[in-house]
Amino acid sequence: MTGDVESREALEKLVIDFTEAFNREEIDEVMSYFAEDAIYDEFNDIRHEGLAAIRKAFEPQFSGAFGRMRFHTEDMFLDVENCKAMIRWVLALEEPDRAGAYRGLDLLYFEQGKLVEKHTYCKAKIPFIRKKADMVAEGRWPG
Repeated sequence: MTGDVESREALEKLVIDFTEAFNREEIDEVMSYFAEDAIYDEFNDIRHEGLAAIRKAFEPQFSGAFGRMRFHTEDMFLDVENCKAMIRWVLALEEPDRAGAYRGLDLLYFEQGKLVEKHTYCKAKIPFIRKKADMVAEGRWPG
């Protein structure tokens, strides 16, 4: 085994715990998953290398620049032997009067229990933002 995850359950827990750290808006906890020399490729083709660069890339999200952000897991594929995962999600963005969501996925590569690569892909150039009340009325707002 190339990584350090001993079972499917352990890898799945690592991926879910990492995602939930984002939902708790705990930047220090999120950063604790990354290896010192990790790589984060954003959906917009910007690459960040190393903890300081990755943290800086996440700071707007954790400071509320995009409102409240929540990842809702839709699917997950795990390669335990190589410690890789693909998680498909819906990202819901919420501000007091506006809301929006878009789909995407992350490819996550782990070594010795640490995230060494995070590649993010999404189905939108920019999130589709609409009035929150309209989204709720249409049943399009995840609860």
